[in-house]
Amino acid sequence: VDDVCDNLNLGPNGSLMYCIEHIEKNIDWLLKRLESLIAQHPSTLPPPYILFDCPGQIELYTHHGSIHHIIEQLSKKLDLRLCCVNLIDSYYCSDSSNFISALLTSLSMMLHLELPHVNILSKIDLVERYGSLEHNIDFYTEVLDLSYLMGNKKSTADKFRPKLAKKYRKLNAALGEVIQDYSLVSYIPLDVQDRLSIEKVNNTIDKANGFIFGHLKNDDLSQRTNLMSNAYGVEQFEYAKTAKIRENYTTVDDEDS
Repeated sequence: VDDVCDNLNLGPNGSLMYCIEHIEKNIDWLLKRLESLIAQHPSTLPPPYILFDCPGQIELYTHHGSIHHIIEQLSKKLDLRLCCVNLIDSYYCSDSSNFISALLTSLSMMLHLELPHVNILSKIDLVERYGSLEHNIDFYTEVLDLSYLMGNKKSTADKFRPKLAKKYRKLNAALGEVIQDYSLVSYIPLDVQDRLSIEKVNNTIDKANGFIFGHLKNDDLSQRTNLMSNAYGVEQFEYAKTAKIRENYTTVDDEDS
């Protein structure tokens, strides 16, 4: 990106878009590099786990076509089982308008990329750093009735631009209805200081991309049945799964939620 900035006199965003489009046009180079990497992986081990750490420019995943086309080629040519992991800073939960924006962005990515999707609320230990939550953390992870957010007077827009906030409240309500009509978006809280939280995220990703089934043999029906049962068995209720987060990082009482 730095070389493109210097040689083509582009800004940071323009340089990044140029680089992504360049990879798309030269996808064979990327495919050959990955094929070589996969070939070096010992056959006695489970299939290799490849991570693509993508840049944070949101337009690449909501409406620009290059990433989508690259994903198609990776799936078609290399038969990769891909999964998108989308990290959203948990501080968005403390502001209703920001949370609606994060939800809409997550939904747009899910529809545009057409991949199994795992949405994560990262830095959950800092969730109330910029203000207390209006609702329990379950409200945000499970994306419950968004109409409760529309009358929130603690949003940034209501504080500093009340007339503008009132004008666009109907728009926010309409966006909330769109998000809930699709009923696709939910979040997993992540605290990098908590081993169980990391394991939960890792297991969810492994289920989404099918990695947990990668070592099975086609003729091993009993093992496959047991693994399916373990992978998709009944989990804890969401209230129980987020109990530690509510206790350690939030100040919302159950009566207030």
